[in-house]
Amino acid sequence: MTVYSVADAKSGLPRLIDRALEGEEVIISRHGKAVAELRPLTPASRRAPPATYAWLKARRQGRKGVGLSSVELLRQLYEDAEA
Repeated sequence: MTVYSVADAKSGLPRLIDRALEGEEVIISRHGKAVAELRPLTPASRRAPPATYAWLKARRQGRKGVGLSSVELLRQLYEDAEA
């Protein structure tokens, strides 16, 4: 584990990202206290699982519409606020 100050991280962020990608544990500290960690994303955390998309699509399709466009809905909201 290597600790870098915020100033070091600011001036050398690309270098620190490369180190994290190589597997080094990169910690950033402020006033001597660890405040952040740089680490590469795992492939699973980069994208939501397909089941999530299917669930969202089913929820969207199963929802009853309001019968108004977004413009009409906003117009009604503003008219109610003025009254």
